[in-house]
Parts: sequence; C-alpha cells; structure tokens
Amino acid sequence: MKSTLFTAQAVPAGWLTDFDKFLIGEGTHERSYEKLGAHLVTFDGQAGVVFAVWAPNAEEVSLIGDFNSWDGRLHPLNSSDSGIWTIFIPGLEEHAIYKYRITSKNGEQFDKSDPYGFAMELRPNTSSVTVNLDTYDWQDADWLEQRAGHQSLTSPISIYEVHLASWRKLPDEQRGSRYLSYRELVDTLIPYVLDMGYTHIELLPIAEYPYDGSWGYQVLGFFAPTSRFGTPHDFMYFIDQCHLNGLGVILDWVPAHFPKDGSGLNYFDGTHLYAHEDPRQGEHQDWGTMIFNYGRSEVRSFLISNALFWIDKYHIDGLRVDAVASMLYLDYSREEGHWLPNQYGGRENLDAISFLRKANEVVHGIFPGILTIAEESTSWPMVSRPPYLGGLGFNLKWNMGWMHDTLSYMSKDPIHRRFHHNEMTFGMLYAFHENFVLPISHDEVVHGKGSLINKMAGDEWQKFANLRTYLGFMWSYSGKKLLFMGCEFGQWQEWNHDKGLEWEALVSDNHQGLQRFVRDLNLVYRSEPALHENDFDWSGFSWINANDSDNSVLSFIRRAENPDDFLIIICNFTPLVRKNYRIGVPSDGNYRELINSDLAVYWGSDVSNGIIHSIPEKAHGMDNTLSLTLPPLSTLILKRT
Repeated sequence: MKSTLFTAQAVPAGWLTDFDKFLIGEGTHERSYEKLGAHLVTFDGQAGVVFAVWAPNAEEVSLIGDFNSWDGRLHPLNSSDSGIWTIFIPGLEEHAIYKYRITSKNGEQFDKSDPYGFAMELRPNTSSVTVNLDTYDWQDADWLEQRAGHQSLTSPISIYEVHLASWRKLPDEQRGSRYLSYRELVDTLIPYVLDMGYTHIELLPIAEYPYDGSWGYQVLGFFAPTSRFGTPHDFMYFIDQCHLNGLGVILDWVPAHFPKDGSGLNYFDGTHLYAHEDPRQGEHQDWGTMIFNYGRSEVRSFLISNALFWIDKYHIDGLRVDAVASMLYLDYSREEGHWLPNQYGGRENLDAISFLRKANEVVHGIFPGILTIAEESTSWPMVSRPPYLGGLGFNLKWNMGWMHDTLSYMSKDPIHRRFHHNEMTFGMLYAFHENFVLPISHDEVVHGKGSLINKMAGDEWQKFANLRTYLGFMWSYSGKKLLFMGCEFGQWQEWNHDKGLEWEALVSDNHQGLQRFVRDLNLVYRSEPALHENDFDWSGFSWINANDSDNSVLSFIRRAENPDDFLIIICNFTPLVRKNYRIGVPSDGNYRELINSDLAVYWGSDVSNGIIHSIPEKAHGMDNTLSLTLPPLSTLILKRT
C-alpha cells in the first residue's frame, strides 16, 4: 500500500460500549474479537478501519504501518478508563499492513502485532494485516445442521492427524520444494482422506507462528490462520470443502503458553500483561515460553473468545487442546522451589482449572455438537465429565497410558511377549473412566522415537504384520481413533517437519498393503455399529479370554447399542499359525471374517478361515464355540452371518 496521509478520527461511542468494556474486564465477553482488533466498518457514510487494543499500562499507543510510512507520530490511539485504546482511520482498506507502537511508562518502545489481528504477513515478517472475514460465501449449512449427529459419542470418529506443511511438498525451482496451498490441499488432501475412510482431519495448529520448528505450537497470531498456505478466505474454502465432502475439521488449540517473540504478547505494554510476572508461575522452563495468567479476567476473555472465534468465523468442528497437563499442575516439569503452591498449599492450578471448565461450558453452550478434546497425560480425574459433576467439561481425552503400554508391548520380540501380556490388557481397568481417544500422534514419531513401523519388532515382514495386527487391535478396541499422517502406509523415517512424507514408498507392495488395510479398517469401523456405538461403557466390551499369555492371544467381543449386534475379535501376537484355537461365542451360527490382517492383499501370508460354523460346546462361559485357525501376527474381526 502506498504511503498516504490518512486523517484519524475518534471511534464512535457506540462501537465499544461501556457494557463491552465491563464484560471484557470481567472476563465474560465471549466475542471480544468483534470489538478488539482491526475491523472494516462504515461510520456516518465513511468507510475505513477501526482499531482497538488492550494495553492498560502503556503511556502511549500509536498505529504504524505501510499507510503512514511506519511513523508513530501520525496516528496516536485514544485511551480509555478500561485500558483499551482505539482509533478510526477513514479511507483505509483491506490488506493494510500494521502494528502498534507501544510506549511503556518507563519510556521503552515496542512494535507489537495486534493480539486480535485476523491476518498476518508471511514469516519472518510479523505485522498484522487488515482483512474482512465476513465476505466469504459459506456453502456448508447442511453439514453444520447435521454436525451434532456426526460428532456424537455414539458415532464413528476416526481422525487423520495432519501437519499441513509436511503432508506433501511440490518441487520448486527456487527453494527445492514448497508447501501445498490451502486450495491445493482441497484437491489432494481431502480426496486422500475420503478414500482412506477417515471421518475427521485434525490439523496441527493453524494460528500464525513464526518458527517452523515449533510445528505451530508457539503461536504469535492467535486469531490469524497462518499465511504459509494462503489467505483467511483460502482457509475458509478448505474447511468448507471438507464439510461439503462430509469431513469434520478439528484444530489443535494452544491456550497453555505463548512464545517470547518481541512482536507478540510477551511484555506487551511494558508489563507482563498476559502472563504472571513471577517466572515460577509465568514461564515454561522446558519450552522457553510464557504461561497465560488464567486468573486475569481480560486474559480469560481473550482465550475463550479465541476458542469461539475459530468455530464462529471458520466453522471449525472441534478443538484439541494442547498440553492440558501443563496447565493443571503448578509444579509441571519443575523442581522443588521453582514453583508456587496455590492458596491451599497444593499443586493444582486453580485458575487454569476454572478457565478450562468455563471455556468448555461456553463452547458447548453456544455451539452444541462441537468436540473439545484434551491432550492430558496424567490421571487427573473426570477430564471428560461435565463441570456440574466436578469434571473439566471435555468431550474426549487422549488415552496416553494405553498408547504407551501397547507400543511398549509391540516393540518386544514375540518370544518375550508372554511375560508382558498385561501391557495389552491393563487399559481395560480404566477404559471407561473417561471418554477416550486412542492416539497414535505426531509426538510418537519424532525426537528420536523413530517411525511407527520401526517401533514394531522383527524383520521387515514381521514389522508390517505386527503393525497391521496392532492397528486392527486399536480399531476394534473401545475408544475413538487417531492416527498421524504417514503411519497409515508405514513410512520408514521418523517424521521431519521440513520434508514431505515418503510417498515414494508406495511403489512397494508392503506399504500398499498396509495402506489398503487401514482403508478397510476404517470402512468396517464406520459400517459396524458394534465398533463405535458403545465405546464408553462396559456394555460395549467384554473379554472372551484376556488371560492366554502363553500363546500371546487376546479375544474379546464388541457390542452395539443393540446387544444382539456384536463382533468377535481375536489378536494373535506371535508369528505362529495356531490351528484349532477355540473360543466361546455368545450365539450359534456361521461366522465370517470382516477383517483378516494376514490376507495376501495386505502383504500377509494369506491364512484364513472362510465361513466358520459354531459348535454347541461350552467355552469361556458361553454355550457355543468356534474352532479357528489363527494366522501369524494377525487380527481377525468376525461377524455372525
């Protein structure tokens, strides 16, 4: 934008009312993004942009940008008794680049991005950009009307977790390779996820972030989708197309911390406005980031409004809340003497607990049918129970214990698995304490942990057989499903955010077979109510035999809400073919294989059973028995015909 002399005016009183100021100060303004930030408006026939920023401890605030040659003398903002500074610039248009120049009480000056800015420049630049979010023509009304049904706890939820910058890259003459844009992802990512049978895409954080290596978890622009892949309208188009194709979109949301970048929230007005001043409360020592002050009303309003913003303006279907454990505990990853107890002498962060409950209450109250999912790695009780019962109010919680135990088991040589059988069965002792998601996420395939396929024991054939067996166990176990990109076809290298996935591996039959198996798992999972309707209650799961450690075999039943609709699951975690293996079943009749992970089409050894006729003999407390041939390293899912 060419430098032009724009004459500023005071913001009309009706724009930011005393009631708005009161609610923001009280921490209950649920849509503060409608008043703070930069908004294209028309006052008394004059079109322009109104700016509003909360900086209560500043001595002066000026608007600087490409429209005034970054001269802080030209457009000073007007202060108010609420600590909110405002200005109206008639004639200013969309796509103007700007920052706030803040002068602190002690004379320091900071050029800050707009905390409520709706768009930002491409990194490494950090200026905010004016944009009108209300001009996109959404086409997803039918999806929004039906969303609650798609996302109920009785519905199939199979999530493909994606880091957009490294899902796939294209050759580029200047940089070697480049990202796909939001619009290019519509033509590539969406068809792929549909073909693979997933119900949801989960995106690692999209809110603007300066450092690629943070994967989006160190947010600079909480209200701005990253410009790496296009404009805000491009991102809206991507979500719209997901919905038109029946896919839900879950966004990783990061209210746990923010980076120390000079243009961001840190030391915003010359004080620790968004964080605690005391580093024992205000700083994440491990991550080098700042912790939000959840007890400050305006900060609560900022964060709760941010959660609603993505659902309201971008039609996001769910928020996966990052690092909840770090929010709940004052001593999280801290040594003695480096944290401050709460008012009762405990380690619980009472302000964060209150904030999470309130955020979930507000989100679910305004947008019924939205999913909120906690990445919470401890045994904190009732994470996925309503606040009125004493819970935190999330719909779902990641089952980190199940993930850890089962991956530990699968890494062991099958000859030793008999001594670790409990690692596969222990999770059922607490499986229904929460509404769980079974997460094989990005965190399991980085930082030297290796790829998922390389966590499996054995030679190449056994690794793929083990992984198919494991995923078959996972998809038939109680809980919703999440799998990180690349795991579905057995990428050999651990995930690298700077590179695209190893799509070239799919020239090989073993990778093709694994990918085909995950696709078929999703199709069976979605079509069989027994695998998803009753995930969070004992009525949906019962062991047939949990104790056959000598053979390293597990067998269990999954039931739909109609108890006569059931499936039989048998997992053989050894490379031995087991003939005449007998299990009890609840009804007589013929049983067929819906899933056999050992089929040749999956790169297995092709041992199968065909139609199996039950025998009227008692076993495992039931009146009928099946005599099976268990393929090596396999999961079978059987259905009574």
